Amino acid sequence: MPLRGVIVFCVLLAGLIAGWLVWRSFSSRRQLSEHSGSTISKQPIVLVTHTFEPARPPADMPPLGAGENAECDSDFRSSASVRGESRPTDATHATVTITHVTLTLQLNINIWVPAGVTQHVLDHEDGHRQISEFYYQTADKLAAQIASTYLGKQVEITGSDLDAASNKMLQEMAADITDEYNKELNPGPTQLLYDAITDHGRNEVVVKDAVAHALKNISIESPPPSLPKN
Repeated sequence: MPLRGVIVFCVLLAGLIAGWLVWRSFSSRRQLSEHSGSTISKQPIVLVTHTFEPARPPADMPPLGAGENAECDSDFRSSASVRGESRPTDATHATVTITHVTLTLQLNINIWVPAGVTQHVLDHEDGHRQISEFYYQTADKLAAQIASTYLGKQVEITGSDLDAASNKMLQEMAADITDEYNKELNPGPTQLLYDAITDHGRNEVVVKDAVAHALKNISIESPPPSLPKN
């Protein structure tokens, strides 16, 4: 084969090898991204306003606090599932590596007001709604941050049935993740501070100003823990 032909052949062969290596690297990264990491699903907010007769409150209505005639009930929900890869070391021992965390987030807000309620009371309860929605705005970022601390964790399991032991551990870890999310989200103190500022809607403080103050100053102001939240 002429020298020029040999050179062309070598160049083509090098190109094919390089292309194969790039494809292999991309394929490996894609496979890894499909099987590891976290998935955060933040559902749309569900808001429902209920009107009730004070003499006959509905059975599914949360009890009102002392001196209260309306309530904003914000239900932050989360569910988690965890996947992992198990590597047995013997018949009764294995190491499970956490490969994926899925978190589904929800916020259901129910505002309960008596028939003939004043606009002032409606505005106060809407302030509670605004605070809840403010916390929910970044709930997915908080969830992703929490999930990231579990990825790659290795947990030693033991038992005669390693599959059962692995499933139990993953379920317990999922419960820990949701508990941590609820603890870190924690809009309760801000809601209490808002009630302290507005005297539960009894004074004339503008709702917009009270909400802004509560959100801005919760880290330096603590409401009395005995105050009921509405």
